[in-house]
Parts: sequence; structure tokens; C-alpha cells
Amino acid sequence: MHNPLLQLPPLDPLRGFVAAARHLSFTRAADELCLTQSAISRQVQALETALGTPLFVRGVRSLALTAAGSRLAAAAEGWLDEYGTLATALRQPGTRPVTVTASIGISALWLVPRLRDFQARHPDTEVRIAAGNRVVDLAREDIDLALRYCADRDAPAGSVKLFGETLFPVAHPSVATGLTLNAATLPQLTLLDYDEPGFPWIRWDHWLAAAGLESLRPRSRIGYSHYDQLIHAATTGLGVALGRAVLVDPMLEDGRLMAVGSERFTVEGRGFWLVPAPRPLRPEVARFAEWVKEAAGAAAG
Repeated sequence: MHNPLLQLPPLDPLRGFVAAARHLSFTRAADELCLTQSAISRQVQALETALGTPLFVRGVRSLALTAAGSRLAAAAEGWLDEYGTLATALRQPGTRPVTVTASIGISALWLVPRLRDFQARHPDTEVRIAAGNRVVDLAREDIDLALRYCADRDAPAGSVKLFGETLFPVAHPSVATGLTLNAATLPQLTLLDYDEPGFPWIRWDHWLAAAGLESLRPRSRIGYSHYDQLIHAATTGLGVALGRAVLVDPMLEDGRLMAVGSERFTVEGRGFWLVPAPRPLRPEVARFAEWVKEAAGAAAG
């Protein structure tokens, strides 16, 4: 008798794979899951063997997703997020956390670093962050709030705009000090690019065209599917990135990054929005929403 469940590849290695895909690092994935680097490597290898295709391109000091790996990472993130939300609800029927969905970039660079302040104010409120670039159905997946980047015209009814979008080149001080982007310097530089489809204004092509440099080629370009990976690479001195102001401003303040030049580009008609689920907000959800708006006001100011 045919049983589809028996045909599935092993499911447990998906956690290690998703963490490795998110960080593009077996070591950082191991830290996240409290495992060893070799355990993550074995999980990924087991999944590659079961699927019959490589999921990563392994370099000496680098890790990149293959085309198959990118497809699986995008899908598996959604599966695991939905499963985690359901599991939390089933395990703790008496205490429901505030569940927030947000893209990986804004989760890692803006929301998570500020959560300590909310926890200090509301220690009895449990918060769950469902980080992923998939736009989820808040009602169907029982999620309370979303931090969503979208065109202003596409923001759902009841949403609150937290901040707009401003872009400018950034790099580690060892790269940025005294640097100006022009026809003389561009051929010597490595540009770190955001490869996520649907965001051409965050790619270097858009910036270079606006600066009249589109006919020149940099020394090299490195693409990233997650914005937090791109910014992490910039903080290590790997190259020059396009910084999204609200997400990189803390790194400018603490010296991990410097602005390259003074020119800034404002993306009109787009921004980061706080989107509530289409149902009455529980008191703890309302408190978290007010805290997000307050934090965004402080960031924008």
C-alpha cells in the first residue's frame, strides 16, 4: 500500500538546515540550536543525501545556498514557523504569547535588539517572534501582529506606519574611512548586494544609476538573500553595503559601520508598517503594539 508519509525525507534535519541557511554558517546555526558544528553538518548532509541534491556550496571560509537550497529554505521557513505557532498554542492552552511575524532583516536588526526593554517593562508577557520573509495570513495562522515592509497603498486597514525607507552606502570603518564612491574608487571595491526578488531599489544597480556610475564595474559583487547577512558581512569589512537607515543606525552609533559619503536616497511611498490581526487585540497584544510604536518613534527621532 502506498503511504506518502513513508516517502518523505527525514524531517528532523530541517531545523539544522533552516538555521544554516539563515546564517550561512554551520557554526552560527549550531550556536542557535545549542548543537555542535559537526552535528549541523551531519544534519545537512543527511538531508542532501535524502533529496539527492546539494543544498549548499561550501567554500574554504564561506557557505552559499544552491538554487535547490534557496527553494527549500524559503518553503521550510514557512512550514516550521506555522508548526511552531501551532505547537505553542497546543502546549500552553492557558497562556498565549504575543506572536509577531516580521522579516528576518527587521527581526534581527531592529526588533530583537530592543526586546530587552519590553521584557523589563512587562516581564509577565511572553513574546514569540516568527521571523521569515513570507507574507503570512495573520488570521489563518493565529498571529497577533506583523512588522511588514510594503508600499503605503498596500498596507492593510488599521495598520500604523512606523518609519519610511532611506538608503545610503555603509561599510566597516576600515573600508569607509576617507572613501568616496566615484569613477576612480568603484573599480577597487566589493559591493554587497541584496538578492531578494522584488526589491530593485535596495540593489546597487539602482544606486549606481542614480549616481551616474552604471557604466562602471566594481571589483566584485557578493549577493545575499537575507538582509541581516549582508549587513553582518559589511561589519566584518568584506565590502560596501546599501544601509537601510532605521536598521543600520545603531551600528553607526556604536562604530561597527560608517556611512560612505553624505548622499542619501529616500524611497517614496514605502515603509515599515505595524499590522494587527483582524480581530480585537488582547490586552498584552495591545501593550506590545504600543511599545513597538514608541520604539519606532524613538528610532525615527
